[in-house]
Amino acid sequence: MKEYYDTRAPEYDDWYLGVGAFTERNRPGWDEEVRELIRTLGALPAARTLDVACGTGFLTQHLRGDITALDQSERMLAIAGERVQSATLVQGDALDLEFRANSFERVFTGHFYSHLQAPVRERFLGQARRIAPELVVVDAASRPDHECEEWQTRVLNDGSRFEVYKRYFDPADLARELGGGTVLHAGSWFVAVRSRREDLGVSATGRSPSTTALDGAGR
Repeated sequence: MKEYYDTRAPEYDDWYLGVGAFTERNRPGWDEEVRELIRTLGALPAARTLDVACGTGFLTQHLRGDITALDQSERMLAIAGERVQSATLVQGDALDLEFRANSFERVFTGHFYSHLQAPVRERFLGQARRIAPELVVVDAASRPDHECEEWQTRVLNDGSRFEVYKRYFDPADLARELGGGTVLHAGSWFVAVRSRREDLGVSATGRSPSTTALDGAGR
Protein backbone atom coordinates (compact mmCIF):
# COMPACT_ATOMS: atom_id res chain seq x y z
CA MET A 1 0.00 0.00 0.00
CA LYS A 2 2.88 2.39 0.71
CA GLU A 3 4.23 1.89 -2.80
CA TYR A 4 0.78 2.61 -4.23
CA TYR A 5 0.43 5.94 -2.40
CA ASP A 6 4.04 6.95 -3.02
CA THR A 7 3.44 6.42 -6.73
CA ARG A 8 0.02 8.08 -6.71
CA ALA A 9 1.01 11.14 -4.66
CA PRO A 10 1.63 13.56 -7.59
CA GLU A 11 -1.73 12.69 -9.16
CA TYR A 12 -3.83 12.05 -6.05
CA ASP A 13 -5.60 15.42 -6.05
CA ASP A 14 -6.77 14.84 -9.62
CA TRP A 15 -9.47 12.65 -8.06
CA TYR A 16 -10.84 15.50 -5.95
CA LEU A 17 -10.42 18.16 -8.64
CA GLY A 18 -11.81 16.15 -11.56
CA VAL A 19 -8.77 16.67 -13.77
CA GLY A 20 -6.29 14.36 -15.50
CA ALA A 21 -7.63 10.83 -15.71
CA PHE A 22 -10.84 11.98 -14.01
CA THR A 23 -11.75 14.70 -16.52
CA GLU A 24 -14.20 12.52 -18.41
CA ARG A 25 -15.65 10.70 -15.42
CA ASN A 26 -19.43 11.00 -15.09
CA ARG A 27 -19.79 12.15 -11.48
CA PRO A 28 -23.04 14.12 -11.16
CA GLY A 29 -22.92 16.61 -8.30
CA TRP A 30 -19.32 15.76 -7.43
CA ASP A 31 -17.92 19.30 -7.30
CA GLU A 32 -20.85 20.59 -5.26
CA GLU A 33 -20.51 17.74 -2.78
CA VAL A 34 -16.76 18.24 -2.39
CA ARG A 35 -17.52 21.87 -1.47
CA GLU A 36 -20.24 20.76 0.94
CA LEU A 37 -17.88 18.28 2.62
CA ILE A 38 -15.27 21.02 2.97
CA ARG A 39 -17.83 23.30 4.62
CA THR A 40 -18.78 20.49 7.02
CA LEU A 41 -15.17 19.93 8.07
CA GLY A 42 -14.53 23.65 8.40
CA ALA A 43 -17.52 23.92 10.74
CA LEU A 44 -16.07 21.43 13.22
CA PRO A 45 -14.88 23.10 16.43
CA ALA A 46 -11.16 23.80 16.51
CA ALA A 47 -9.36 20.93 18.23
CA ARG A 48 -5.95 19.41 18.80
CA THR A 49 -6.25 16.93 15.94
CA LEU A 50 -4.30 13.98 14.59
CA ASP A 51 -5.07 13.45 10.91
CA VAL A 52 -4.28 9.79 10.25
CA ALA A 53 -3.27 8.98 6.66
CA CYS A 54 -3.47 12.65 5.72
CA GLY A 55 -2.34 12.08 2.14
CA THR A 56 -1.76 15.32 0.28
CA GLY A 57 -3.57 17.33 2.96
CA PHE A 58 -6.52 18.09 0.68
CA LEU A 59 -8.96 17.66 3.58
CA THR A 60 -6.43 18.43 6.31
CA GLN A 61 -6.24 22.07 5.23
CA HIS A 62 -9.87 22.60 6.21
CA LEU A 63 -9.53 21.32 9.79
CA ARG A 64 -9.29 24.01 12.45
CA GLY A 65 -7.00 23.86 15.45
CA ASP A 66 -3.55 22.47 16.21
CA ILE A 67 -3.07 19.83 13.50
CA THR A 68 -0.66 16.90 13.39
CA ALA A 69 -0.68 15.21 9.98
CA LEU A 70 0.54 11.62 9.78
CA ASP A 71 1.18 9.51 6.70
CA GLN A 72 3.51 6.65 5.80
CA SER A 73 4.26 8.15 2.37
CA GLU A 74 7.07 10.69 2.27
CA ARG A 75 5.83 11.96 -1.09
CA MET A 76 2.31 12.51 0.25
CA LEU A 77 3.67 14.33 3.30
CA ALA A 78 5.80 16.61 1.14
CA ILE A 79 2.68 17.82 -0.67
CA ALA A 80 0.71 18.10 2.59
CA GLY A 81 3.52 20.13 4.12
CA GLU A 82 3.37 22.68 1.31
CA ARG A 83 -0.40 22.88 1.59
CA VAL A 84 -0.77 23.00 5.39
CA GLN A 85 2.37 24.74 6.53
CA SER A 86 1.11 25.22 10.09
CA ALA A 87 0.68 21.46 10.62
CA THR A 88 3.16 19.21 12.38
CA LEU A 89 4.13 16.45 9.93
CA VAL A 90 4.83 12.90 11.10
CA GLN A 91 5.91 10.08 8.81
CA GLY A 92 4.62 6.93 10.43
CA ASP A 93 2.44 3.85 10.33
CA ALA A 94 -1.27 4.65 10.65
CA LEU A 95 -1.78 1.28 12.34
CA ASP A 96 0.93 1.83 14.92
CA LEU A 97 0.08 5.19 16.47
CA GLU A 98 2.85 5.80 18.96
CA PHE A 99 1.17 8.54 20.95
CA ARG A 100 0.27 8.63 24.63
CA ALA A 101 -3.35 8.20 25.74
CA ASN A 102 -5.36 11.40 25.26
CA SER A 103 -2.57 13.10 23.30
CA PHE A 104 -5.21 14.67 21.07
CA GLU A 105 -8.78 15.91 21.26
CA ARG A 106 -9.74 14.44 17.90
CA VAL A 107 -8.55 11.78 15.48
CA PHE A 108 -9.57 12.52 11.91
CA THR A 109 -9.15 10.22 8.95
CA GLY A 110 -10.27 10.64 5.36
CA HIS A 111 -10.50 7.76 2.87
CA PHE A 112 -8.31 5.50 4.97
CA TYR A 113 -10.77 3.48 7.05
CA SER A 114 -12.36 1.96 3.94
CA HIS A 115 -9.06 0.25 3.05
CA LEU A 116 -8.89 -1.68 6.33
CA GLN A 117 -10.05 -5.28 6.54
CA ALA A 118 -11.87 -6.53 9.63
CA PRO A 119 -9.07 -7.42 12.10
CA VAL A 120 -7.04 -4.37 11.14
CA ARG A 121 -9.85 -1.85 11.45
CA GLU A 122 -10.65 -3.05 14.96
CA ARG A 123 -7.02 -2.45 15.85
CA PHE A 124 -7.16 1.04 14.36
CA LEU A 125 -10.36 1.91 16.25
CA GLY A 126 -8.80 0.79 19.51
CA GLN A 127 -5.80 3.03 18.97
CA ALA A 128 -7.88 6.00 17.85
CA ARG A 129 -10.09 5.75 20.93
CA ARG A 130 -7.05 5.53 23.16
CA ILE A 131 -5.38 8.68 21.96
CA ALA A 132 -8.42 10.95 21.54
CA PRO A 133 -11.99 11.18 22.86
CA GLU A 134 -13.38 11.91 19.38
CA LEU A 135 -13.03 10.21 16.01
CA VAL A 136 -14.18 11.68 12.69
CA VAL A 137 -14.23 9.39 9.66
CA VAL A 138 -14.75 10.62 6.11
CA ASP A 139 -15.10 8.02 3.40
CA ALA A 140 -16.88 6.87 0.26
CA ALA A 141 -20.66 6.55 0.15
CA SER A 142 -22.29 3.31 -0.96
CA ARG A 143 -23.35 3.38 -4.60
CA PRO A 144 -25.22 1.01 -6.90
CA ASP A 145 -22.22 0.65 -9.21
CA HIS A 146 -20.04 -0.85 -6.44
CA GLU A 147 -20.28 -3.72 -4.01
CA CYS A 148 -20.12 -2.68 -0.35
CA GLU A 149 -16.62 -4.20 -0.31
CA GLU A 150 -14.45 -5.23 -3.22
CA TRP A 151 -10.93 -5.56 -4.56
CA GLN A 152 -10.15 -2.98 -7.24
CA THR A 153 -7.42 -2.75 -9.84
CA ARG A 154 -6.09 0.81 -9.81
CA VAL A 155 -4.14 1.93 -12.88
CA LEU A 156 -2.03 5.06 -12.38
CA ASN A 157 -0.80 7.59 -14.92
CA ASP A 158 2.50 5.78 -15.40
CA GLY A 159 0.67 2.55 -16.22
CA SER A 160 1.48 0.84 -12.93
CA ARG A 161 -1.28 -1.35 -11.52
CA PHE A 162 -2.20 -2.02 -7.91
CA GLU A 163 -4.80 -4.23 -6.24
CA VAL A 164 -6.59 -2.23 -3.54
CA TYR A 165 -9.21 -3.33 -1.00
CA LYS A 166 -12.07 -0.83 -0.76
CA ARG A 167 -15.36 -0.46 1.10
CA TYR A 168 -18.35 1.85 0.54
CA PHE A 169 -20.57 3.01 3.39
CA ASP A 170 -24.12 3.76 4.26
CA PRO A 171 -23.71 6.59 6.81
CA ALA A 172 -25.94 5.02 9.46
CA ASP A 173 -24.15 1.68 9.07
CA LEU A 174 -20.79 3.39 9.47
CA ALA A 175 -21.99 5.14 12.63
CA ARG A 176 -23.12 1.82 14.07
CA GLU A 177 -19.85 0.16 13.11
CA LEU A 178 -17.92 2.84 14.97
CA GLY A 179 -19.99 1.97 18.03
CA GLY A 180 -22.33 4.94 17.72
CA GLY A 181 -21.96 8.44 16.41
CA THR A 182 -23.39 11.44 14.62
CA VAL A 183 -23.68 11.56 10.84
CA LEU A 184 -22.13 14.86 9.74
CA HIS A 185 -22.52 14.35 6.02
CA ALA A 186 -24.56 11.87 4.00
CA GLY A 187 -24.20 12.38 0.27
CA SER A 188 -24.05 10.52 -2.99
CA TRP A 189 -20.25 10.44 -2.93
CA PHE A 190 -19.08 10.94 0.64
CA VAL A 191 -20.08 10.14 4.19
CA ALA A 192 -18.74 11.68 7.39
CA VAL A 193 -19.37 10.40 10.91
CA ARG A 194 -18.24 11.73 14.28
CA SER A 195 -17.98 9.20 17.11
CA ARG A 196 -17.19 10.21 20.68
CA ARG A 197 -15.62 7.99 23.29
CA GLU A 198 -18.05 9.14 25.98
CA ASP A 199 -20.98 7.86 23.93
CA LEU A 200 -19.41 4.44 23.42
CA GLY A 201 -18.56 3.41 26.95
CA VAL A 202 -14.92 3.27 25.84
CA SER A 203 -12.11 4.02 28.26
CA ALA A 204 -8.80 5.69 27.45
CA THR A 205 -7.34 2.21 26.99
CA GLY A 206 -9.42 1.89 23.82
CA ARG A 207 -11.44 -1.00 25.26
CA SER A 208 -15.21 -1.15 25.47
CA PRO A 209 -17.52 -3.40 27.46
CA SER A 210 -18.85 -4.82 24.22
CA THR A 211 -17.44 -5.31 20.74
CA THR A 212 -20.78 -6.13 19.18
CA ALA A 213 -20.72 -2.82 17.27
CA LEU A 214 -18.01 -4.32 15.10
CA ASP A 215 -19.80 -7.61 14.48
CA GLY A 216 -20.49 -8.14 10.80
CA ALA A 217 -18.26 -5.19 9.89
CA GLY A 218 -16.86 -7.07 6.92
CA ARG A 219 -20.14 -7.56 5.14
